[in-house]
Amino acid sequence: MSYLLLFGVGCVAGTVNVLAGGGSFLTLPVLLFLGLPAPLANGTNRLAILAQNAGAVWSFRRQGFFDKGALVWAALPATVGAIIGAWLALDIGEVAFRRLLAVLMVVLSAISLWSPRLRAGSRRPRWAPLAFFAVGVYGGFIQAGVGFLVLAVTTAAGLDLVRGNAVKVLSVLCWTAAALAVFAANGSVDWRLGVALAAGMLVGGISGARLTVLKGHRWLKVVVTATAVLFAIGLWLGVGRPAPS
Repeated sequence: MSYLLLFGVGCVAGTVNVLAGGGSFLTLPVLLFLGLPAPLANGTNRLAILAQNAGAVWSFRRQGFFDKGALVWAALPATVGAIIGAWLALDIGEVAFRRLLAVLMVVLSAISLWSPRLRAGSRRPRWAPLAFFAVGVYGGFIQAGVGFLVLAVTTAAGLDLVRGNAVKVLSVLCWTAAALAVFAANGSVDWRLGVALAAGMLVGGISGARLTVLKGHRWLKVVVTATAVLFAIGLWLGVGRPAPS
């Protein structure tokens, strides 16, 4: 039953992650509810994120939305940052992890609401690698909600939400591989539960990429905003939060 639950949650979370972000705010509470300690849940979630973004990158590439240059100005600095963030995450206790999760959801929701108003500049501004390094540190540390932050950066860099999402999944794929290696080396991955979740998020990642290209920027703008608001409301109401033991 746990495996079926994780597969189903993964399908939904993978689609949401690619379209906007915040899917880990669904998967992490489920992993915690199933009894995994916070560092183990954090590491196990990375296996699923890796599968999701591999599927999404494959789908975007097939549809002609693959920016090789993003490997240099986005994925590479983000991966370096993610390695640092993953090491930091291994020392965070469960109570602090859950509290940080709550605070970051509210902050990232605000970012996602305001980022479309930023003035678009050059496709590859000079500050972009530094911004992606910072995003990578956060992504390696906790992952949850990082999609909102990446889209804020790509929007400020002048990309629409379709191309921004393509850059997002490519960057997340690269840094997640590095972060997963750190968690795995420290025994912080439950491979059985992780594979079940990964299977669902692979399906969701492919579906999300197809919907991104099919629906376009305006539809995505509404989805990103609505998703951020819904996650913030759910967080304040305690939806999906594991009951105290």
